[in-house]
Amino acid sequence: MPPEALDLTAVLRPRLPSPLQPVEDERFSRHGIRLLLKRDDLIHPDLPGNKWRKLAPNLRAAGGRPLLTFGGAYSNHLRATAAAGRLLGFPTVGVVRGDELASRPLNPSLAQCAADGMRLVFVDRTTYRSKNDPHVLARILGAAAEGQAGGPAHSPRLADHYLVPEGGSNALAARGCTALGHELRQLADVVAVACGTGGTLAGLAAGLAPQQRAIGFPVLRGGFLAGETARIQQEAFGGRTGDWTLDERFHCGGYARSTPGLDAFAEEFEARHGLPVERLYVAKMLYGLATLAAEGAFPPGTTIAAVVTGRPDAPEPSKAP
Repeated sequence: MPPEALDLTAVLRPRLPSPLQPVEDERFSRHGIRLLLKRDDLIHPDLPGNKWRKLAPNLRAAGGRPLLTFGGAYSNHLRATAAAGRLLGFPTVGVVRGDELASRPLNPSLAQCAADGMRLVFVDRTTYRSKNDPHVLARILGAAAEGQAGGPAHSPRLADHYLVPEGGSNALAARGCTALGHELRQLADVVAVACGTGGTLAGLAAGLAPQQRAIGFPVLRGGFLAGETARIQQEAFGGRTGDWTLDERFHCGGYARSTPGLDAFAEEFEARHGLPVERLYVAKMLYGLATLAAEGAFPPGTTIAAVVTGRPDAPEPSKAP
């Protein structure tokens, strides 16, 4: 199927542009700051937020070929890819980091992937780090085929699959996320987003107007995201584009990690505004913004748009030591 034949908008009916919701919160208003929530979590029930924006252009490029992609045990990207396969009728293979998971009951995230028809392949961390090696990928596909009931009718070929990187972040994904910036042009001075692999920030910043700036809040530690975001922008746009920065202070110990302070903030935000807050990404971004506001990082009169990239249906975070 040629890419242009796949009309995702007609088939999946996303809610675009996503709503922009003003929130009256005295942690911001007392500093003269207006807070808006960009409700990307309402785009689609199965492909919410940046998952829609990043996956849609890759799905068009795949043209109905089986998708091969990667993620950890609680990957939102794996779940969205599996859901897309179910909704659009193409096979999906998910390579999961951690071979020890193969002998355990599936957690709710992976169980949903399997229910949506995704073939899960569990690999050790050394193999996972080599997932960009074509020979390694060929072995992974062979393992996926051997796991099917009755065995494979023929050996699957890597060339027959469309590869989407971990987190869905590549040049196509970044170009897809420029629409997020376009939707927010002239509506905010600062746009904030939580970051896992950098693709959303890369595209968002490229889509904003020159006088706007983007702040990314990494949810993983390691300090690698600035280089990764710049690399994605180089591939997508030919160089660094837009005014963007990262604040590395609010990962709370790493992915799916939390602290009592983050928990208290998220619970209070939910109670105050009647809005469930996704803990792995969105809570860390909002917590970071409230901290920056208290530090005087934004002059009075600033309008901030915080991108809500997901819903709180992920597992509870672990406590950071």
